[in-house]
Amino acid sequence: MSTNFLKTAILVVFVMGVFFATPAFADAVFDQGALIREIEEPLTFVFIPKLVHPWYDVAKEGAEVAIEEFAQLGIEIEMIWDSPPIPEITDHMRRIETNIARRPDGLAIACLDPASNTQIINDAVNAGLNVVTFDTDAPESLRKVYIGHNKDFQDGYDLAVYLAELIDYEGEVAVLSGTLSAPNHVGRVDGFRAAMEEFPDITIVDERPDNDELQRAVDLTESLLQAFPNLEGIFGCNATNPIGAARAVKDAGKAGEVRIVGMDDMPETIEFLMEGVIDAVKVQRQWEVGYWTIKYLVAMNQNHTVPIEHPTGSSILTAADLQ
Repeated sequence: MSTNFLKTAILVVFVMGVFFATPAFADAVFDQGALIREIEEPLTFVFIPKLVHPWYDVAKEGAEVAIEEFAQLGIEIEMIWDSPPIPEITDHMRRIETNIARRPDGLAIACLDPASNTQIINDAVNAGLNVVTFDTDAPESLRKVYIGHNKDFQDGYDLAVYLAELIDYEGEVAVLSGTLSAPNHVGRVDGFRAAMEEFPDITIVDERPDNDELQRAVDLTESLLQAFPNLEGIFGCNATNPIGAARAVKDAGKAGEVRIVGMDDMPETIEFLMEGVIDAVKVQRQWEVGYWTIKYLVAMNQNHTVPIEHPTGSSILTAADLQ
């Protein structure tokens, strides 16, 4: 090794030692805490669900608890729910557009049609709004985080297997398919069909969309019972249609004869479970959906990092679980 190389190396080490030892460099610190913004003004968050429905009332209860927790910390939140009366995409999109113009501190959207909702969500994000999706997602959009349960295919699959066992793996079954543009309804029906293909002695004799309307679910079930007198089971893919199916089956005197599986734990659903009219439902934790939506919207206003998705899960509920 040459003498000149050694001299150069020693000089470099000396200069670096002097540089790093200087007070200016020694005191330099990147304060990550400084990235977090203090909330000094009241916040306004707008929720746009798919429709007016008791399912969202439970989500709202969770959101209200989160709001009260923030109030204890001195953070004031106004929560607005702008709910379409029925799941109709034009009205849903109009409400999103109107609320983008209001420029709230947070916008939470339950997607009715992801293909249609994606662009308007992107427009809101590009306009500088904090946007999350809840209940149903638009995964290709620029939304910051999705809060909810999106294992819809698995829910339908699990309920099909449960129903198949109830009817001894043979017979006729029907599907109340909800809203045909709602991705969670579609996913559950797809899962139900996929599972039933594994049971060659079970036939899906009909699928009828109820559009998440209770009376329509009652009417459709009544017509199914008339059209298919040997019907063994009914699958309801949302929180409304199992109740409608149960009302019709009970009124027809076929409780326990026509088996019913479906979604969610509305109060009337629980009553029908206890009576043995409904056999099983997959329960989502929508209270958690509302609670965490508020938490993440506040975090976004404070410039915290948030996850891409917060899954809330589901589980099968039967009368045995209620005793």
